[in-house]
Amino acid sequence: MNTALIVAAGSGTRFGSDQPKQFLHLLGRPVIIHCLETFQQCSAVDEIVLVVSEYGREAFESLAGRYSFSKLTSIVTGGVTRAHSVQNGLELIQPHPDAIVAVHDGARPLVTADEIERVIAKASQTGAACLVAEITDTVKRVEAGSIVETVDRAHLRRALTPQAFRYDILRRAFEGSPLDEAVTDECYLVERLGLPISCVEGSHRNIKITRPEDLRLATTLLAGEQ
Repeated sequence: MNTALIVAAGSGTRFGSDQPKQFLHLLGRPVIIHCLETFQQCSAVDEIVLVVSEYGREAFESLAGRYSFSKLTSIVTGGVTRAHSVQNGLELIQPHPDAIVAVHDGARPLVTADEIERVIAKASQTGAACLVAEITDTVKRVEAGSIVETVDRAHLRRALTPQAFRYDILRRAFEGSPLDEAVTDECYLVERLGLPISCVEGSHRNIKITRPEDLRLATTLLAGEQ
């Protein structure tokens, strides 16, 4: 049983909207619906657990009559941090050491079924896998407002989602770890266990909707495929 844990409990503060960015419309449908449709269609996913805020639960339930997702088995309210939200969702997943849990940001609507399948397949082989993308810009290290070093980007990658793990590894990573704002993804916690995490190359189009210009870019990318 492979579970997709979709985290969509953010408030959208950086976006500057009066509603969470996950519920803003992207080509006529909420961002979170685009995510759910892709995971629904992915053959490697058996069930979906959705993590939302209190507002998000009401907003999602108001969409119930227009969209149906047979793989969506649970909806849970998120916590004070992203890590707490993931932990709340993890509590609803039936324990099985060989099961794979794929954690995905609900603000990444352009993920593809192929990316999901490849990350889950790699995690099944190695225990932990992260979707990544190359860094194409020159990277500088800055101190006190000045550039002090050019960083070799050959061994650097941007972490995308989904990130997938065997259930027992993800549980161990969350047990006893501080779940504060420093925990920006699940790989951070698994790294603390000292376990290797395989990289799976993903697409640069798998962007995260954080600011208004991201939504405009996502709209352009999706419109170009229709």
